[in-house]
Amino acid sequence: MRIRSNRRLAATLAAWALGGCAVGPGYKAPTSSALGVPQSYGVVGSTAAPIDLSVWWRRFDDPELTALIDKATVANLDIAVSRARWVQAREQLIQARASLLPTVTGSAGAGRSSVWAPTTTTTIGGVAYSSGGSSGATHLSLGLDATWQADVFGGGRRSVEAARASRDAALFDLAGVRTAVAGEVATNYIDARLAQARLAIARDALRIQDDNLQIAQWRVQAGLTSATDALQARAQRAETEASIPLLETSYASAVNRLGVLTGQAPAALRPELDPGGPVPRGPDAVSVGVPADTLRQRPDVRAAERNLAAATARIGVAEAQLYPALTLPGSLTAAVSRLDGPATISGQAFANVGQTIFGAGRLRSQLRSARAGADSAFAAYRQTVLTGLEDVENGIQALNSAKARQGSLAVAVEASDNAAVLARAQYRVGRTDFLTLLQSEQSRLSTRDSLAAAQADQALALVRLYLALGGGWQAASPTNANGDSTQ
Repeated sequence: MRIRSNRRLAATLAAWALGGCAVGPGYKAPTSSALGVPQSYGVVGSTAAPIDLSVWWRRFDDPELTALIDKATVANLDIAVSRARWVQAREQLIQARASLLPTVTGSAGAGRSSVWAPTTTTTIGGVAYSSGGSSGATHLSLGLDATWQADVFGGGRRSVEAARASRDAALFDLAGVRTAVAGEVATNYIDARLAQARLAIARDALRIQDDNLQIAQWRVQAGLTSATDALQARAQRAETEASIPLLETSYASAVNRLGVLTGQAPAALRPELDPGGPVPRGPDAVSVGVPADTLRQRPDVRAAERNLAAATARIGVAEAQLYPALTLPGSLTAAVSRLDGPATISGQAFANVGQTIFGAGRLRSQLRSARAGADSAFAAYRQTVLTGLEDVENGIQALNSAKARQGSLAVAVEASDNAAVLARAQYRVGRTDFLTLLQSEQSRLSTRDSLAAAQADQALALVRLYLALGGGWQAASPTNANGDSTQ
């Protein structure tokens, strides 16, 4: 009965091993409805196909912006950290695959045995002969030891599955960091150009206010108006002058951040950016395609899905620990007692089945923990998907709002410019009071500053929309940092 029972157990284990069965749930990507994506998101949206957003920053047609993002892609330290983590994940997959194969170790030894006997002297025919002393032999041995733990219940294969998903998630995390860095470079570049534009507006207003102050002082000296006009002109000029240091600080902060993002010292880009340049202006519209499809382009969504796959596979790893483990150790040894003697070869093989009898609930707890980890990964996946949809909706709204504001502010700038010119001419000849001139100049400065801000807001809204749509990386075929296939 015992022999039959052992044979039956061996047959069962062999069937599991050869059949490729693995305990734990098989992974299947959740459907859109399971993730909480409304059904309408799969059918509405622009009828045009989404544009290629892998290098969305080139659509701003700004060589300086493109050069900065190219530098950051190569030298940014956050990208370097993420790339190293991806390499770690790749090596962990190699280690997981190696655990499915036998482990073979070799050994070699050499020794010498000696035999000592007392020395005796024998005289024969008047000649003395000595015998005894020490004698010995050299022993050499070579050995191979092999151990293989059969993956009967698929725990090893689930480990490989989890490691592969973790490697892919690390690759998508790397793509996400690259995308985020490109977005941060673009955002700070736009902020720097906006600060330069606002500085130019403020300095131009300061020049005009100097002229107004001179006109007011001339009229006061001529007795044509009270000293109040000169005081108001001086106050307006001082207020405008006080705004310049704040704008200079804003510009310096953006440039310093760009330096760090490109792996350089904070002020390294000042000579390159100080000459100035316009606020980048991208296309007026972006084709977003079907909203649900755009999520598949986002690296954070792809990473969250791969993390869920890894967490699901770890359930099988934990469950396999509850079942017996089949280990097949063996050894082969060759030995010779002397260099010209015959070799003795011996070998042995075993089959061991081990099972945890009492572990104080540790293995069951590990299984429950793995299931909780999968639940957490699923919730994180859902949250990432819904946040992605939110980002797209907010990006579209912000872009439309910035465009509408620009249209209205352009009209306001034209009107305020004309009003300020007219008020200055009338005040010069005494046909209006200084308060009217003061108000018209303040309106002119405010509307021009607001228009520059609206132009920057449109550029920033475009950046956010490009990022929301998953722009900044190539989604067609995952590749590593060197461009090699990761399959």
